[in-house]
Amino acid sequence: MPKQYFVYIATNQRNTVLYTGLTNDLFRRMQEHKAKTFKGFTKKYNIDKLVHYETYDTPREAILREKQIKGGSRKKKIDLIKSDNPSFRDLSV
Repeated sequence: MPKQYFVYIATNQRNTVLYTGLTNDLFRRMQEHKAKTFKGFTKKYNIDKLVHYETYDTPREAILREKQIKGGSRKKKIDLIKSDNPSFRDLSV
């Protein structure tokens, strides 16, 4: 089975902070966010709710997309999330 790469946006329960990341195992990565496994931004701001993700076949495609999303405004990120997930429900459950 070919490897897949995921670009994702996660937030906290109040949807006040957005985090854009990249992983090759979205389920594992969201479990790490929920368990606050690593110190840093996501632990500090309680980022544990998956609200958007995209799938790519190559790491290069995923990295380029992650950079594109990170370079966009907060409004663009919110519009992207709302295009598929207007209620900001947790897609990891």
